Amino acid sequence: MDPAEQVIVVYGPTASGKSAASLALAGEIARRGRRAEIITADAFQVYRGMDIGTAKPAPGERGGVPHHLIDIADPHAPEPFTVDDWLGRAGACVGEVRSRGATPIVVGGTSLYVQAFMFGLFEGPAADPALRAELAGLSPDQLRAELERVDPAAAQRIHPSDTRRTTRAIEVFRLMGTPISTLQTQWEARSPRSDARLVILSWPVEDLNRRINARVRSMMEAGLLNEVRGLLARGPLNRQAGEALGYKQLIAHLNDPRRMPLDEAVERIKIETRRFAKNQRTWIRRMTPFARVLSGGEGAARALEDLAG
Repeated sequence: MDPAEQVIVVYGPTASGKSAASLALAGEIARRGRRAEIITADAFQVYRGMDIGTAKPAPGERGGVPHHLIDIADPHAPEPFTVDDWLGRAGACVGEVRSRGATPIVVGGTSLYVQAFMFGLFEGPAADPALRAELAGLSPDQLRAELERVDPAAAQRIHPSDTRRTTRAIEVFRLMGTPISTLQTQWEARSPRSDARLVILSWPVEDLNRRINARVRSMMEAGLLNEVRGLLARGPLNRQAGEALGYKQLIAHLNDPRRMPLDEAVERIKIETRRFAKNQRTWIRRMTPFARVLSGGEGAARALEDLAG
């Protein structure tokens, strides 16, 4: 593949070092006489003001490399930012970056975004307003129990707190009589886009869990609680933004400190983030046949060098 025509996709679980790897890759591309620009594939870094808890690279941490699709949505807007929104903008960004003679590097840990970019977007039935209204009347626990009953495979992949995707999976089953996991398996059998090189960063589970715990501690020390307070002072977050790891647990603490003490909220962040990483590993196994898998740490940085060629 002509390096000038390729898109490099860097994917991995949370806390796996994707941002550092993508910057190292951009630097290696620059040393070889070309330029690179980063397109972020993260469902929560799109939101303005959600910085610390999403591990959003600050402007001073971007190494002079242009970053796209960060801070493009309002977390208080009634309508959430969807995978369709991201995919359309990402496609436009790829074209714009190439028009400048640069290499696009798509980086992120939102599995559905990466899957959609590599294989196209799964086309299910249109939303049914009456059914959505019925499901909205169920509690999160009731929705989860229904998903586990009709589609156990999807329940393994969808985070228990992700009511949006849980609702959609139940809706697809009700409308089509086929589990969404079955339909997505057919979708995932597609060949990946021919211009993309997928790189997956992998860590041993124990090491990754330690990195996650350390990241949560550093986020709290950096002022995540105050960031959440500031966001809530401007109004409630929309349904999607309010489900973000770290934000959801600290919102629960601020709403009812007696029921959710701060130390318990922080521990819940660690537990839910480790569980989220486990779900990401399921997606990774599915995409591994189409990817180059790199071990985390310095080995990954060295191995990225040949991708810059």
